[in-house]
Amino acid sequence: MTEIDDTPRTYSGALLAVLAVALLAAIAGLVWCGTLSSRLGTTQNELADARQQNADLAAKLRETDARLRVTTEELGKSLGLTQKQMDARAQQLLRREQANEASAKQLASAQQQTAQQVNAVSSDLSNVKTDVGGVKTNLTKTQSDLQGALSQLQSIKGDLSDHASLIARNHGELVLLEHKGDRNYYEFTLTKGRRKAVGTVSLELRKADPKHSRFTLWIFADDKRYEKKNRDVDEPLQFYSGKNPQLFEVVVNSIKSKKEISGYLSVPKNAPVPLQTTGQ
Repeated sequence: MTEIDDTPRTYSGALLAVLAVALLAAIAGLVWCGTLSSRLGTTQNELADARQQNADLAAKLRETDARLRVTTEELGKSLGLTQKQMDARAQQLLRREQANEASAKQLASAQQQTAQQVNAVSSDLSNVKTDVGGVKTNLTKTQSDLQGALSQLQSIKGDLSDHASLIARNHGELVLLEHKGDRNYYEFTLTKGRRKAVGTVSLELRKADPKHSRFTLWIFADDKRYEKKNRDVDEPLQFYSGKNPQLFEVVVNSIKSKKEISGYLSVPKNAPVPLQTTGQ
């Protein structure tokens, strides 16, 4: 009998537990429904307020539009314009405003392009200034080198006066003298026994001694003959020539053999120039 009585009691406890859980769930559902209902009421109130505000705004817009139309009509009457003409005028003003905006954009674009071009020109000008500075530096260096080279040229007194002359001992030094620009120079090569025109005078080799670097030379100028006998290499041989006598110089700087010598004739810058210059 004891075992039979315990079974119903166990079922009754489980049933009570299920009922308790269901009751709690029902209570929670009621609370949740109440919360949702409250929120829904609040949302509905807000929606009603928004609809009322929209209705008020629509009424105000209709009122403003009506006033604007009345004002437009009154303005048109005062100006003697019809509604169609006023619409056309409004469209014209709108197009003009759009054109002004386009012009402003074009002006801004043109200004930007001009600024870019100015910057490019400024950059090019800076490069040109840099190049000019480099040229000036190179020119200064060249002048300095030329002065240094000229200072190395040999200075010897001529055979007729105490005038000290810069002489060139080779073609390179002669080029330096030409750059100096004080005199004109004519290079020559003479063969023994053959008279040769050099500049505005004539020269003839009479004797050459390569062993002792000496030679004898005839110079023909102004229907006169000057003999320079037993002279040394690189010695300035001076003579005067011209209607207003000016100092000429002959320098022999190479005796190639007993029959051939070479050198140059130096004449003042303002001396007469031959019609045909005779070189080597």
